[in-house]
Order: sequence, then C-alpha cells, then structure tokens
Amino acid sequence: MEGKKCFAVVGGDARQAAAARALARAGYSVGGPEMIAVADYILLPLPLDAARTPLAELLRAARPGTLALGGMLSAEAKAIAAEAGVELVDYFAREELTIRNAIPTAEGCIGILMKERSRTLWGSSLLLTGFGPVGQALGVRLAALGAQVTAAARRPAQRALAESFGLRSVPIDRLEQIAPAFDTVVNTVPAPVLSEGVLARLRPQSFIVDLASRPGGTDFDAARRLGHRAIHALSLPAACAPETAGEAVAQTVCDMIGQREEAS
Repeated sequence: MEGKKCFAVVGGDARQAAAARALARAGYSVGGPEMIAVADYILLPLPLDAARTPLAELLRAARPGTLALGGMLSAEAKAIAAEAGVELVDYFAREELTIRNAIPTAEGCIGILMKERSRTLWGSSLLLTGFGPVGQALGVRLAALGAQVTAAARRPAQRALAESFGLRSVPIDRLEQIAPAFDTVVNTVPAPVLSEGVLARLRPQSFIVDLASRPGGTDFDAARRLGHRAIHALSLPAACAPETAGEAVAQTVCDMIGQREEAS
C-alpha cells in the first residue's frame, strides 16, 4: 500500500520470520533482502555476525541514511555500516527487549531442568546465581512450581527483591560457603562466578545450567573434572519460543522507531 514505510528483513531463521510477520501486522510493508535498495529500515539478525552475514554487500545496496537495526553489534559490523553510510543501532541493548526475552529464557531453562533431572522441581533446592531480569523471571516461576530457590546476588537491592518474591537470598561472594547445600545450579551472571572452588563444594554429580552469554560464568573444564554435568544453554528465546522472540524484537524495533520519530 502506498505510503507504508518499508522494512527489509535479513535472515531466514524462525525468529526473523516471526519478526517480519509482526512488523507487517504493525502496518509496515515487509520484504526480504531484495528490498534493501528501497527500504526505509533494515532488520538484521541477532547476533549480527559479519562473518556469517554478507553485511558489506547488503548495506552497500541501501540508500545512504537508511536505518539498520541489528542485535549484539560487533565493531566490525559498525565499521561496515559507517563505510556504507548506513546508521546502525543495536536493539539488543534495549532494556525492554532484555525483559521480554527473560520470559522465554526462563521457560526454556525450566524445560531443561525438567528434562535433564530425575526429580521434580517441587521440593528441590536450587541455587540461582544472579538476579537481573532473567534471574527474576526464572526465580518466581521456579518458586511457583514448588522449588526452594536461593538467589545469590551482588547488590543488596537485588537480594531484597528476591526476598520480596518469597525467595531466599545470599551475597554472591558466599557461594563457596553455601554450595554444599545444592546439587542444581542455574547461572545468569556473565562473569566467572562458578569457579573450581565453588564447583568443588557442590554435591557430587551436580547439574548446572549456565544461561549467561559466552563464555558463561562456569568453569566448564573444572565441572567435567569434578564429575558434574554442565550445560551452556545459549539463545533460548530463539531455540524454544521463536515466535515470541521474533515478536519481542519487532515490538522493540517499533518502540525505537517511534521514539526517534517523536524526537525529530
């Protein structure tokens, strides 16, 4: 329809396809990479890996000043966009997307725990390291299923929030002291918190799910040596709920464009 703003959506996975459908429902004209030359906006994948996406070739076809939106932008991707005269912004840095993604991440993690453990979550004692958006979404859902959740967090405000949700809380620097009480740990901290010293004090043959971005917060080599099972569960929104994850990207991108239009 004449007058519609046009999105060129790059990437063929299920999340990008869902984002394209959501953008169309929001009133945009939506096409694939073949539309880049006439597009007002370009939606790029998450993460935006220039080594896997022919970014230079794609962006050279865009009109100068076109707005491109990608996730987890590398310095290389930013340099390619600047050379092509395309403005490139990171939708993954937006707080609302972090919060929206926390829900399918939590559900995906619960699915792993239910599949990989031989006990119910009900009645289980679980250690949750980190209490940001993912930790919060996961903690309340685990507790609702009857798990006894202890949240280890650095900031007192995070520990207070965990307690307000009915969870137990401890300072994260006490992990070694409390580790012997647990055989299941979920990490959300993208820093080395589950060190060999902490892992050595967990119960034998413990199970660890690390949700943090690479390289994660777990010493995976030490976990193997100590006889624990550790899974690095990355990109759960796209893997477990691509429709929801794509809709979240589309909503975030629409929010970003709306704010830019209000400011102009």
